[in-house]
Amino acid sequence: MEFCESCGTYLRETKEGSWCPKCKKLIHSETRMRIENVNKTPSAIFVVDKSKDDYTRATRLCPKCGNVEAFHWFSTVSGEHAGVRRERTVEHLKCTRCSHSWTESS
Repeated sequence: MEFCESCGTYLRETKEGSWCPKCKKLIHSETRMRIENVNKTPSAIFVVDKSKDDYTRATRLCPKCGNVEAFHWFSTVSGEHAGVRRERTVEHLKCTRCSHSWTESS
């Protein structure tokens, strides 16, 4: 994809080269300059998660492995249905042994 240096319009490809429909300029194929992306390696993506030390522990039975200890944290969910606004609290749990996650809402 190339753009005109004078007006910035998208150039159309022809047999002779690139042509600008706005300023009617023709750039011959041997004189045009093409800029390519030099950095082709993707940059690193870092995922930052909360440390398990930040969660409090609760005594809950894991439905997957039967362990009785789990990390837990709370979040609120709000929504509206038929003009009535409702909010509820959701308790998120994650097993300390098998890392199975589940929720309990109140």
